[in-house]
Amino acid sequence: QLQLVESGGGLVQPGGSLRLSCAASGFTSDYYAIGWFRQAPGKEREGVSCITGSGSRAIYLDSVEGRFTISRDNAKKMVYLQMNSLKAEDTAVYYCAARVYELCGSYYVGEGPTRSEFDYWGQGTQVTVSS
Repeated sequence: QLQLVESGGGLVQPGGSLRLSCAASGFTSDYYAIGWFRQAPGKEREGVSCITGSGSRAIYLDSVEGRFTISRDNAKKMVYLQMNSLKAEDTAVYYCAARVYELCGSYYVGEGPTRSEFDYWGQGTQVTVSS
């Protein structure tokens, strides 16, 4: 059974940092892309970042480019999202998701990964940026 579990969310002041983790289990190979998505109250879920199965390529939503960094450790079956210079508008529930392909699927440049391209989802972790 494929499973994704997020952790690392919390309350942080503007300008602060958090690192989210996504633990994957049940995958029989490393050839699966992992995406991070977020959903703020009253808004659609949006793609934040995605990393290919090999970890060789990543894509980002324009508004987080340069502040967030996605990485993965396939030996540990973990994917991370390092979030720096956090802003109030980053407040949301963050989800990791997987698609059983090496690449991140189709997407519009600057808009992050596309929700419909991903098949498996975690339960989410809350990130709140507030003073």
